[in-house]
Amino acid sequence: MKSAQFAGLLLWGFCSAAPALGAAEPALASVPQLYDGAMLPGVAVATLSHTERLLPVRIVHRAGAVQPLRRRAAAFPPIQIQDHGNKFDLFDYLATNRVAGLLILKNGEVALEHYELGAGPETRWSSWSLAKSISSTLAGAAIADGFISSLDDPAGRYAPALRGGVYENVTIRQILTMSSGVKWNETYTDPNSDRRRLLQLQIAQKPGELLKFMNSRGRSAPPGTIWNYNTGESIVLGAVIEGAIHRSLADYLSQKIWSQAGMEHDATWWVESPNGMGVAGTGLAATLRDYGRFGLIAAAGRLNGKSLLPDGWFDEAGKDHLIGGKPVGYGFMWWIPDQKQPLQAGAFEADGIFGQYIYVNRHEALVIVVLSARSKPSPSMQIDDAAFFLAVTQALH
Repeated sequence: MKSAQFAGLLLWGFCSAAPALGAAEPALASVPQLYDGAMLPGVAVATLSHTERLLPVRIVHRAGAVQPLRRRAAAFPPIQIQDHGNKFDLFDYLATNRVAGLLILKNGEVALEHYELGAGPETRWSSWSLAKSISSTLAGAAIADGFISSLDDPAGRYAPALRGGVYENVTIRQILTMSSGVKWNETYTDPNSDRRRLLQLQIAQKPGELLKFMNSRGRSAPPGTIWNYNTGESIVLGAVIEGAIHRSLADYLSQKIWSQAGMEHDATWWVESPNGMGVAGTGLAATLRDYGRFGLIAAAGRLNGKSLLPDGWFDEAGKDHLIGGKPVGYGFMWWIPDQKQPLQAGAFEADGIFGQYIYVNRHEALVIVVLSARSKPSPSMQIDDAAFFLAVTQALH
């Protein structure tokens, strides 16, 4: 079968995610098994598509008419992925990277939509750290709404639980860029890392424990001088946002985006404990198309023709920031792809463990969403996702 013929099938077909009538609920991995990367392939799929069964959640409600995503008339072109001297095509990428859902939007239209591994248009898939980028967007909305005065305000001004701790005088901007200078070990598979200790507290579901843990961390350097990826930093951001808006992250996401953007399905979002603080850095689960609709908002910076964020928000949020005088490849909880590639100038992306992505290229009017069921939290044996995004950008240019 030729690539063009296959592309047509990808555009129109999908696999149903509905279980057989009377089928038992799939077995899920425990949260520690997830982070250990100790999952059989079928268990990985079941777990990543049912994370609302692992920890308590709040519903992110949709409302109103669904905003249809029109399909592009042109067939999806063949792509050639260049990765470390090797050449791959779309077939290789989907199979090797265990992609469950792929959505490519060009000029707001569906250029390609495809599902595998039993996923379908109604499957809610965990975003992992894509939630960080969504949370940073909510921080921008809180500024536009007047709840937060400035990114240079100290975190303790909005989150009383941070006062007296290491984050009290760290600015919101420094939290967004993960340049607080707070000592942190993010290693997912190390049960003694800071990330795993934070996770154990989340599993315990005791109110207030996450911020208490973050407040007790030590310092590696003065704020604003070094960059260190830190999921706990996003927990702090969530506390700042909730303290400023006086409602939950899930409710604010529903109010500002999910109920306004024509989303097809409700989303779910982990909370620290039943009815507790939102876990801003992970645990949001939504459908492929709804992630795509969020990507379109990020590309436009507007929703329904109205300003959602401060003017020029994504010019700042989506650029490579200098921390300690050095570029770090990171914006406001968005990753910045290789800017030496002319077609990727100004592009930014949300990345999540196990292979979740929202790639946004505003100049090319391109949004790519990838939802995957990879075996390990961090990259291992797979085709480089950045090379895939570049290949798609080049093919649709």
